[in-house]
Amino acid sequence: MAGEPQADCLFCKIVKGEIPATVVRETETTVAFRDINPQAPTHVLVIPKAHYPDAASLAAAEPALAADVLREAGEIAAEDKVDGSGYRIVFNTGTGAGQTVFHAHAHVLGGRGLQWPPG
Repeated sequence: MAGEPQADCLFCKIVKGEIPATVVRETETTVAFRDINPQAPTHVLVIPKAHYPDAASLAAAEPALAADVLREAGEIAAEDKVDGSGYRIVFNTGTGAGQTVFHAHAHVLGGRGLQWPPG
């Protein structure tokens, strides 16, 4: 069921503390942790604690929770001091877009030049 933890979900296991992660921020509704394969000096994932398979389903079911994820992305950028130079928030949706963990999550990327269009 949407919103409920999934036993086979990597990010649900991180939320529950079953899998270690380098957590940089945690709120009542979100967890933010460093990506294990960073693509920029700042590369943090912000996830809702509730399980939704992608950003679209999260936004449709719980727009306030989607807003929490975005707000935390901005807080991460400020804490990592990339808010002044610029940063990117990326939601990959579907395998064709590079989504590999099907739990909604935002990538916060910064600390280097980010070209457009992305690769």
